[in-house]
Amino acid sequence: MNYLCLLLTLLAGAAQAAEPAYPDRPVRFLAAQSPGGPVDIVARVVGQKAGELWGQTVVVDNRPGAGGNIGNVIAAHATPDGYTLLVQSSSFAVNPSLYSSAGYDPIRDFAPIINAGSIPNLIFVHPSLPVHTLQELIALGKTQKLSYASAGTGTTPHLTGERLFKSLAKLDIVHVPYNGAGPAVNAVLAGQVLIGSTATPAAMPLIKGGKLRAIVVTSPQRSPALPDVPTVAESGFPGYVDYTWIAFFAPARTPHAIVMKVNADIATVLQNPAVKERLGVLGFDYVPNSPGQFAEYLKAEVVKWAKVVKESGARVD
Repeated sequence: MNYLCLLLTLLAGAAQAAEPAYPDRPVRFLAAQSPGGPVDIVARVVGQKAGELWGQTVVVDNRPGAGGNIGNVIAAHATPDGYTLLVQSSSFAVNPSLYSSAGYDPIRDFAPIINAGSIPNLIFVHPSLPVHTLQELIALGKTQKLSYASAGTGTTPHLTGERLFKSLAKLDIVHVPYNGAGPAVNAVLAGQVLIGSTATPAAMPLIKGGKLRAIVVTSPQRSPALPDVPTVAESGFPGYVDYTWIAFFAPARTPHAIVMKVNADIATVLQNPAVKERLGVLGFDYVPNSPGQFAEYLKAEVVKWAKVVKESGARVD
C-alpha cells in the first residue's frame, strides 16, 4: 500500500512537472475601447512590462464599439486558458443596466483579475466657449442649447454628463457619443462639439498645452495631475464623486492558478517605478487588490451604476 501511494505521488508530480508554465506563448490583451483612451493606455503600458516579465509578447488588440460591448462579448467567448485577457473600463459594470441586452453578464461570464487603477472624470470645453467654471457653464446652458461629447454610451463619463448636467443642473443638453475617449477629445478640439466629458488621461496633454480648458474633475479632492482644476463638489454639488476604473478580466472558468498569477504579475508591473510615474502623471491611482477583493468591488459597482442609470433616465434602446 505504501508503495502504491508513493507511485501515485510520483506520477502526480511528473504530470505537474510536464505541464507548461504560464505563459508559454503570446498573450492577447483585448482592449475593449479605441486607441488613445485610458483603457488603451493601461493595456499598452502594462502589456509592455508584463511581456518583459513573462518573456512573451503581449499583443494589444483594440476591439471598440457599442460602448465596449463588442470587446466584452468577444472576451467572454474566448478560450478560458489565460491567453486572452479583457482590459476594460467601468463601462463593463454600467452596460448591463443601460442596454436591454448587453450580450454578457459581468458576474457570470468573467473572472475578475485586478483593478489596475482609478481616475476621475473631467469636464472640459473648447476655448471658444466663454466659460471658466461649472456654474458659468450651467448658466450658459440655461440660455442656449448645448451638447457634450463622451467616450461612448455606457461609459462612466457619459453617465457623469447625464447625472451632472441633466439630473442635477436640469439642463436640456444633447449627449454626443464617440467611439472612445480619443475621438471625443478630438471632436472638442476641432470645435465639432464644445463640451467634453471623458476620463482625465485623454484630454490632459491638450489641457496642459492650453488647447482645451478644464472645468471640473469628479474626484472628492483635486487631482494631483490637475491641481488648479476644482472638483464638482467645490463647484456647487457637495458630495459628488465619480470615477472611471480600468481593470483586467479573464473569461469564466479560467484556472484559478492563472488568475492568481496574472494578478500578482500585473501588481508587480503596476508598482514598477517607471509604470507608476507614467500612469501617475495621467492621474491614475492604484490600490493593491486581490481577485476576491476586486470581485466584491465589481458587484457593488454593478449595483451603484444601475441606480445612476435609473435616476438619470439614460437608455440606449
